[in-house]
Amino acid sequence: MSDKITKSPPIRFAGFTDAWEQRKFGEIINERREKTKVENEDILLSSAIEGMYLNSELFSHFRGTSNIGYLKIRKDDMILSAQNLHLGNCNINKRFEHGIISPAYKVYSLVDVDADFMHAWIKKDSTKQFFEKATTEGASVCRKNIEWRTLYNQKMYIPIYSEQQKIGAFFKQIDDTMTFHQRKLELLKDTKKSLLQKMFPKDGADVPDIRFAEFTDAWEQRRLGEVAEFSKGNGYTKNDLRETGFPVVLYGRLYTKYETIINNVDTFVEMKDKSVISEGNEVVVPSSGESAEDISRASVIGKPGFILGGDLNIIKPKQEVNSIFLALTISNGTQQKEMSKRAQGKSVVHLHNSDLKEINLLYPKLEEQKQIGTFFNNLDNLIILHQRELNSLKDLKKSLLQQMFI
Repeated sequence: MSDKITKSPPIRFAGFTDAWEQRKFGEIINERREKTKVENEDILLSSAIEGMYLNSELFSHFRGTSNIGYLKIRKDDMILSAQNLHLGNCNINKRFEHGIISPAYKVYSLVDVDADFMHAWIKKDSTKQFFEKATTEGASVCRKNIEWRTLYNQKMYIPIYSEQQKIGAFFKQIDDTMTFHQRKLELLKDTKKSLLQKMFPKDGADVPDIRFAEFTDAWEQRRLGEVAEFSKGNGYTKNDLRETGFPVVLYGRLYTKYETIINNVDTFVEMKDKSVISEGNEVVVPSSGESAEDISRASVIGKPGFILGGDLNIIKPKQEVNSIFLALTISNGTQQKEMSKRAQGKSVVHLHNSDLKEINLLYPKLEEQKQIGTFFNNLDNLIILHQRELNSLKDLKKSLLQQMFI
């Protein structure tokens, strides 16, 4: 029998006024241990923090001698990890109609609860705490053991079935919209990667595979030191960051944060003496990083007034070279390979202005450079738009999960 302790969430759909009922977790699930009897009886699946996957999507090969005795799973089953459940390795199988999974997991049918409702509940941040209350220390900090009887006796709040369906359908719609933007984002990034390979000349060529119709001349080659001036950023690291202050561009963010053009900065510092302030249109390249690939990239400072931090090489192109084009070309193709070769070091690699000056730059006439730069800038803006939309949806979902559940 369910305990008759009731409560309601802050946000509800119109028409629902009944209080939510407190029920034991074990009342809404039924463990199933249907095992395979022959090898490769069904597709091999794996449960991860991010969701359900084909085993081949996570691992390059089957890591085991046999899958006889694996557990059969169906659509809408709940899959719980025995050792890292508290980290979020719990899923409702919405992706696959059926499959098999390692017996290291536990598989459950849902009892009188909506699968989409439980899919939303199981990915709430507070659900990790729900599971952690039933854990004991395991072999490491990340691996904890579940006390199953304790877990089954823990209580959660559940509304009537029709309200569950309404909530589940609502969060499914958010998830579907997020999936659309994620796929669009991945498609745009793949398109950009492909076009970067085709709109800049390959090794040994002086024209690209794809170019705008009005341009036919061969590209010119010169050393970068002949067409640009060089300087260095100064004096700021992540330890100097503050909540507010002057916007600063730090070298580490070039790997993770920025696209080709830096127009917005969300890191701030207190101004120091001898700070280097951007005038706009500088090309910046990291002067140190963990690998040659990390530092073989460039971005354009799109606005004046940003502080340029330490470990930044600053390139100011002369009039014959467009800044956006320069950042694109030395971040891709033959110029990027040449930068990587010039980067030196073991645990930390370094790239100096003296190295950058020797790079052989291949470039077309200025008007073609501008068109290439504008094209990729527009593509970057689309990528940023979908990334922002995706981030907004994630934030919205997180907030609503807190307010539409108990």
